[in-house]
Amino acid sequence: MTRFLRQLIAAICIGLLAGSASALFLVLLAYVTHVSTTTTWLLYLLPGAGVFIVGLYQRVGQSAAAGNNLIIDAIHQPQTTVPFRMLPLILLTTLLTHLFGGSAGREGTAVQMGGSLAGTLARVMRLDPHDTRVLLMMGISAGFGSVFGTPVAGAVFALEVLVRGQIRYQSLGMTLVAALVGDQTVRMIGVPHAHYQVALVPTLTPWLMGQLIVAGVIFAMGGLAFVWMLHVVETYSKKILPHALIRVFTGGVLVIGVTLLLGTRAYNGLSLPLLADAFGSGVPTWAFAAKVLLTALTLGVGFKGGEVTPLFVIGASLGSSVGVMMGIEPTFMAALGFVAVFAAATNTPLACILMGIELFGGALLLPLMLVTVVAYASSGPHGIYGAQRIGERQPRRMHDVRRIQLYQVRRWLRRWRIQ
Repeated sequence: MTRFLRQLIAAICIGLLAGSASALFLVLLAYVTHVSTTTTWLLYLLPGAGVFIVGLYQRVGQSAAAGNNLIIDAIHQPQTTVPFRMLPLILLTTLLTHLFGGSAGREGTAVQMGGSLAGTLARVMRLDPHDTRVLLMMGISAGFGSVFGTPVAGAVFALEVLVRGQIRYQSLGMTLVAALVGDQTVRMIGVPHAHYQVALVPTLTPWLMGQLIVAGVIFAMGGLAFVWMLHVVETYSKKILPHALIRVFTGGVLVIGVTLLLGTRAYNGLSLPLLADAFGSGVPTWAFAAKVLLTALTLGVGFKGGEVTPLFVIGASLGSSVGVMMGIEPTFMAALGFVAVFAAATNTPLACILMGIELFGGALLLPLMLVTVVAYASSGPHGIYGAQRIGERQPRRMHDVRRIQLYQVRRWLRRWRIQ
């Protein structure tokens, strides 16, 4: 069997498996979200749920606790193993986080389930390190594409998330097959995806382009605020409370306290009603900051779940508020913020642009590209995935920039034998 045929069969299998897992996860997540919102006293059990989650990972989770970063590391380092137990662990613990009112997303769960299935299939097939690496990328693409209904973005995300500033397209065909099969599996099972409409797409003028550049910088700041807050909570909670069980219990208490201060449950869980308001009646100006704080408190202390859906909510809320302040259609700006904040926090601009087109249509292509590129360029090398490599050179001082420029000029002169 040729390598191409072997990879194609694996891509179809991973797509079917990851799509089925995502469909099950989405159904269960919808159920626990409904229970959480209708049974409000469950929030007060969040600290205890956190102790159970962290204790479970300490006992049987081991390396699986690294989550998405473990999968990225396994792609870069073939000796790293992605265990099958990652799938049931992340599925159960994410559902518990949402059931008891933690603020988290779903992308991390789908990606980890896909990566776990891919790693297991690679071991069953006894694949070499190169093919195992490709299968893990298929697992990422199938999980991401199936949970959001964006297979093209999922295929590119699996390649782009590995190294900031570099994409190797050799595996794009296989990641696309896995993502398409995963997405179609979810659709055939009958699990729906949420859709958000942009009320009006304004004509792109020089003045609007200038406003969008400013908005792109603001969205970059929003993404960096999330990355910074998550880092602060993780770092200082470990310093202040070294014991993991005490740390997660305290974090759960803080989430309860912040929720009571806000006087609403809109910022707990996925916050999909808040996301719908950003594309409808509007949201409070400070809504994005509340979501940043609650999500950082939840994930930073040890609860499980994804970061991407909270980033969607943060971006859309911030975009709606920016649109009101700038006098631009709020739903249009919400769509741009939805994508650009995600790009700034994950360093995946191309996947985000493709996701925006899949979700909101081709009419937003030019504004999406402009805002997303500005947000990505303004955000710097840091993101939510610590295992992501830095592929592009980042000069730190002005004389470094000049030295690089002089080197490029000398190389050009030598090429043309001018010196």
